[in-house]
Amino acid sequence: MLKGKSIVIIGGTTGLGFSAAKAFVREGARVVAVGRKPESCLSVELVLGENGRAMSADATNENTAKNAIELCISEFGSFDGLYHVAGGSGRKFGDGPLHELTLEGWNKTFELNLTSLMLSNQAAVQKFLELGKGGTILNMGSVLGFSPSPKYFVTHAYAAAKSAVVGFTKSLAAYYASENIRINLLAPALVETPMSERASKDETIMNFVKTKQPLDGGRNGRPEDLDGAAVFFMSDASKFATGQTLYVDGGWEVSEGQYF
Repeated sequence: MLKGKSIVIIGGTTGLGFSAAKAFVREGARVVAVGRKPESCLSVELVLGENGRAMSADATNENTAKNAIELCISEFGSFDGLYHVAGGSGRKFGDGPLHELTLEGWNKTFELNLTSLMLSNQAAVQKFLELGKGGTILNMGSVLGFSPSPKYFVTHAYAAAKSAVVGFTKSLAAYYASENIRINLLAPALVETPMSERASKDETIMNFVKTKQPLDGGRNGRPEDLDGAAVFFMSDASKFATGQTLYVDGGWEVSEGQYF
């Protein structure tokens, strides 16, 4: 489905992004994956082989996405799509319930989850316009941006940032549709990644998740659960879709969830 496509993944060296990178290559794409840790970048290049490149950089740096796109063009001859996965919890900086939220927690959470995404989307759109071609952007949201879980997942800055990603994506999609630039959004629930480690090790939370994400026996999501949707949005199969949010959440948004 992605034969001949050259794609940049911001946050592509671990978790959801790395899983997507492998799926994209299997579907015929060439991929530049960006991540913060050099050792993760090495692993990516070893796994992806000649169709993959990795770059160690911080997604909140204004030049990171630009450099990744230029690397994609120089290595693979084109740039067709951007998948922005990078983000993270601001809990350690002071994110939490509003009455305990620190200004650093608020600012850092928005920097990780919204500013980084703005920078990558901007770089991609600028390059698509410069090349005079369309392209596709896929952003990463979260069910917590529109479906709160106040007992176990109470990080109000994170919820606000992920909610903002929805409005930002739709606004861009509307503006750039006439340029044939498509911009869509995936919204997962709890997925097994380094970020979700706190919840994944808590038996009480896991019992809740079994009823809040009841698909497939009730479980955490796995990175590969999002791969099919990501491939669809990065491919020409979705060429008439823009401004859409797809919930890949195991049933979270439509399930009540039970407390034990």
